[in-house]
Amino acid sequence: MLRLLSCIGLMLAALTAAHAQPFPSRPITLIVPFPPGGSTDTTARIMAERMRPLLGQPIVIENVGGAGGSIGVGRLARAPADGYTIDIGQWDTHVGSIIYKLNYDLEKDFEPIGLISNNPQLLVAKKNLAANTLPELVALMKKEPGKVTFVNQNAAAQVSGILLQRETKTEVTFIPYRGAGPAMTDLVSGQVDLLVVQGAVSLPQVRAGTIKAIANLSATRSESIPDIPTSAEGGVPGFLMSGWFGFWAPKGTPKEAIDKINGAMRQVLADPAIKARLAELGLDVAAPAQQTPEGLAAFQKAEIEKWWPIIKAAGVKAE
Repeated sequence: MLRLLSCIGLMLAALTAAHAQPFPSRPITLIVPFPPGGSTDTTARIMAERMRPLLGQPIVIENVGGAGGSIGVGRLARAPADGYTIDIGQWDTHVGSIIYKLNYDLEKDFEPIGLISNNPQLLVAKKNLAANTLPELVALMKKEPGKVTFVNQNAAAQVSGILLQRETKTEVTFIPYRGAGPAMTDLVSGQVDLLVVQGAVSLPQVRAGTIKAIANLSATRSESIPDIPTSAEGGVPGFLMSGWFGFWAPKGTPKEAIDKINGAMRQVLADPAIKARLAELGLDVAAPAQQTPEGLAAFQKAEIEKWWPIIKAAGVKAE
């Protein structure tokens, strides 16, 4: 009996010691809710590599693609709330994914960690489209209603097209695609006319001259791509679409873990080399106030309040 009690005592002591270890004491999994190679994956890997020495543990990337990123976010919702599983989310996954039948609540099932970046969404066109500016595009669309084709590769793109029609009183013909990659290929070859996509995806082709940028759909010009005018400058101030990246954890994750990850994230984003690297991808580092858990929570709330009524009123559904 004494031996049994002694063993139990040792086990309890070991468990207590394990729980007393400062966070993190083992690797952290970072879910990327899209396949490898895209801008989300690239940003996640940049952040993970630079945060590793600050946290003292590796950050392991886990790509979980499908259903507009909602499958990967569902994986996060089911993960233990211990700080060892987080995700990198964006508009499509943490706002626009209401177009899918979700088995989790975007507002209640996650803990915000911090906003990483604001990502300019660009309206880009095939090289030989008979319009080089937004006013010229609107004039073309009014002259030939429904002739201009608009790629619909995700919720953000579909909502963008709906906004463009509403704000300019014009019509486009939506062409569904299963991703930005195939859509970009067909835009370069001239098979479709217009595409709304993150600057990180479209800038290499714009810089190479194979497609052209019509407008930046941000409220102000981007620090990373200051030469591209905004939609407001083109006479369509209501034609705005958000793009951003942020970190989330499962609901109930301890504050110690949230604060530790947030601290490493903010330290990385303050590095001029990282700012420059993200700028190369067309990403603007989020303002310091938005990098906090409270900042991301307020930011997401505002995005939901803005976009959910538009999505629901338009009847946007998953293709």
